[in-house]
Amino acid sequence: MSRKILIQLDTDAHASTFDSVVAYDSGVDALLSHASVTSENVTPLVHGAMFTRGGDDLKNTAIFIGGSDVRRAQSLLGKVKDCFFGPVRNSVMLDANGCNTTASAAVVYASREVDLAGATAVVMGATGPVGERVARLLAADGANVVVTSRSLERANEVANVINEQTEGGSVSGAAASGAEDVKALLADAKILIACGAAGVQLVDGATLKSSSSLRVAIDLNAVPPAGIEGIGVTDKSKSIGELKVYGAIGVGGLKMKTHRAAIASLFETNDRVLDYSEIYAIAKNVS
Repeated sequence: MSRKILIQLDTDAHASTFDSVVAYDSGVDALLSHASVTSENVTPLVHGAMFTRGGDDLKNTAIFIGGSDVRRAQSLLGKVKDCFFGPVRNSVMLDANGCNTTASAAVVYASREVDLAGATAVVMGATGPVGERVARLLAADGANVVVTSRSLERANEVANVINEQTEGGSVSGAAASGAEDVKALLADAKILIACGAAGVQLVDGATLKSSSSLRVAIDLNAVPPAGIEGIGVTDKSKSIGELKVYGAIGVGGLKMKTHRAAIASLFETNDRVLDYSEIYAIAKNVS
């Protein structure tokens, strides 16, 4: 039986050791890591995966796309898919900077505390890659999502794109430049997920406590100060009154399980493409 080979395509100057370790923990037999991969130089790497094995054996070679720049990685995924034709293809997964596994884990945890259908959810820092994915997943499961940014124009741009591409709940944009803005947004919200930059506080403790409707708050920032004041980085379904809170490491356990399960699933067939929606489906079934 052929060994399971994962080809790691990383857009950074050094391929992620984090992603490499997770690959081996997912049952990969061999890992071929490539750094500084671009849309211009990726084709020969993909052809090497496609043309060395045939038939049912194709499923034993898979591709993982990573790196710190999610948008570059997304472009790389498009180029990789363009290389495939007919049945000659390999399964491929995108999780640059952990964007898809992190977003999926956060939304799964939110759904375990609140029925997403019809619920109002506020996603802060939604113009970044993780926040945008969180908003997409919430909307796809029927939530009415408010995406925030310091720039109303940028928030509206993200909302419009998601509304055009996602069926389910609605998505609207809002500016959140201060505590009063955030307090108003949380007045009727059941879900709050903060996806802002590391070390930036988006919600202070008083504002968090001001919302009587809020039932779950998730902070994906692991670098002090917390994105949501009062949430510890290791919190996992911790109760603060009627509110359940999660910190970045609290979400991280499910994120890691999802990452490993997604890698393992690549070797079941040779035609899987795992982006945010497919990885979310896997996360829903991870215990």
